[in-house]
Amino acid sequence: MRVDQMMRVMAGLLLLLATSSLLAGPEIERWETSNGTRVHYVAAPELPMVDLRVVFDAGSARDAIPGVGHLTNSLLEEGAGEWDADRIAERLEGVGAEMSTGSMRDMAWVSLRSLTEEGALETAIQTLTQVLGSPRFEDEALERLRKTVLVSLNHDDQSPASVAKKTFMQEVFGEHPYAAHSEGTRASVEQITREDVLAHYRQYYVASNALIAIVGAVDRQQAESLAERVASGLAEGSRAPVLPPVADLQEARMLSVSFPSSQSHILMGQPGMHRGDSDYFVLYVGNHILGGSGLVSQLSEEVREKRGLSYSVYSYFSPMRRNGPFLIGAQTQNAKAEEALQVMRDTLQRFMDQGPTEQELEAAKQNITGGFPLRIASNSKILEYIAMIGFYDLPLDYLDRFVERVESVTTDQIRDAFQRRIKPHNLVTVVVGNDQKTVQAD
Repeated sequence: MRVDQMMRVMAGLLLLLATSSLLAGPEIERWETSNGTRVHYVAAPELPMVDLRVVFDAGSARDAIPGVGHLTNSLLEEGAGEWDADRIAERLEGVGAEMSTGSMRDMAWVSLRSLTEEGALETAIQTLTQVLGSPRFEDEALERLRKTVLVSLNHDDQSPASVAKKTFMQEVFGEHPYAAHSEGTRASVEQITREDVLAHYRQYYVASNALIAIVGAVDRQQAESLAERVASGLAEGSRAPVLPPVADLQEARMLSVSFPSSQSHILMGQPGMHRGDSDYFVLYVGNHILGGSGLVSQLSEEVREKRGLSYSVYSYFSPMRRNGPFLIGAQTQNAKAEEALQVMRDTLQRFMDQGPTEQELEAAKQNITGGFPLRIASNSKILEYIAMIGFYDLPLDYLDRFVERVESVTTDQIRDAFQRRIKPHNLVTVVVGNDQKTVQAD
């Protein structure tokens, strides 16, 4: 059996093994490397695999030029030390390892999956250490990726959903770094130089600004050794400065954007909550009932089932280091946009006034807690959770107490939290579609 086939089989087996045993959450250990990188580790000895993620406080909220963080992160795999992109890929493929990169507004990361067989793991860790510590950032690679990003941005301009989301974020967050799209704009991406990329890397891709998450069949001593090696190529540096708070909206704003589409895309919302927020679980469970549970939510019942105004209507909180967006969204026929928007507003207001019923709350709890085992049923899923826990300085018992905290939420708490946190008369509303002249602000 080929190495890559073996890894897929083992990943499937791990899913079956972990579902029952990890119901209460895995035991998380933490420490720091000798140069100040924080480490979160979970032992998962069932299969000979290790997943590792290095997370930096280097997302687009840190961009000196919009899009420079995304380009910096994407360039890491394009050449490091003596290896070009092809050689890096060959080294990893030769031992069945996988590497990936990613970035968002708060964070940027590099992930690695490898077998724990000594030769394979050694090659994978050597490669990761070089990618993190000695990236080339060559001009040719920068130009190639620049073109890729520009194509992506042009595609976004042709998508009413993308236009709506970018407009919404800009209006909700104003001058805050969260307002900018992670890939930047065409104008900003075209002006980014290699020196800009190097400056971003040197400031933020440092040991003190990093977190290493490790999950797999390695013991504590082996995990410590892996973390030391991975962090060894990073300059010590310092943690990124504290982001400014997100300002509350002081008035309602309505934007109608004409777009040649058969449907209108509606987004409505405001700044919501942050990771570690004291209201997190109450708002999370409440939103599950309002619009986060698909076809059985209140929004779906009112907008889709009763009136047939939209096939898809939803709501969610996106917590970040600072307050991320609370958003209600739908797609509807252009001629029905005003009616759909009014029903969405009325449903939100009624939910705030009355809260959910006890039956709705019980159903939501069963749905959330019933799906919890699948959230932590593989190494890769656990890795994402412990990376999030470490990055946002959440308590180590976050997963252990997840079900308990969901079960403890009451209807009174949901009504109180939504009344305190959501301001229906100060929402940003964005409608992107054709013939928007009939859509009115609240």
